[in-house]
Amino acid sequence: MQPTPRPADASNRRTSRLPRSARRLQLLRAAQDVFVAQGFHAAAMDDIADRAGVSKPVLYQHFPGKRDLYLALLEEHVSELADRVGEAMGGTDDNRARVDAAVGAYFDFIDAEGEAFRLVFESDLRNDGDVRAIVDRGTEVCVEAIAEVIAADTGADPERALLLASGLTGLAETSARWWLPRKGTVSRDEAVSLMSALAWRGISGFPRVDGDPR
Repeated sequence: MQPTPRPADASNRRTSRLPRSARRLQLLRAAQDVFVAQGFHAAAMDDIADRAGVSKPVLYQHFPGKRDLYLALLEEHVSELADRVGEAMGGTDDNRARVDAAVGAYFDFIDAEGEAFRLVFESDLRNDGDVRAIVDRGTEVCVEAIAEVIAADTGADPERALLLASGLTGLAETSARWWLPRKGTVSRDEAVSLMSALAWRGISGFPRVDGDPR
């Protein structure tokens, strides 16, 4: 069952003017609540305007239509995930820690407040070419960031490094989504440790270029 959008609070119902950037952010957060709860097709611009506490004309001043609003949200959250994975790869030179951080990036993204991951991984608009392109581009950025490290460390050619990296991202995403409704039984840290240990046993089997042990 999808969550019900949170009722707009008093601050959302004010009619005072906001700076354009602040208003846009307010509308994006309201739209996220509605899209996560209802999906793209069932959501209406009326619902989003009501959630934000604004009139529809105000909403249309910022976004020409519902699809434009959805794509803006998707871009934001796909970039967020890519940034998380990039930081995981760049935050340490220890490859075991990198695997742990990469898996943790997916768990943290999926466990974040607002459930934006549903827009990225569970969208009811995935057949839309622009939606698919945004998600695919984000996936490629994550996979390439990990593959670069794998290739440098193991000497694997680019295609094999990308394949290994896609396996790691797939493992992290699927396990995090499986864990989310069950997180009361397994802590986040234990879940990340279990999955990164599984991934590491495979990746660490590849020889390092310099022959040094990990």
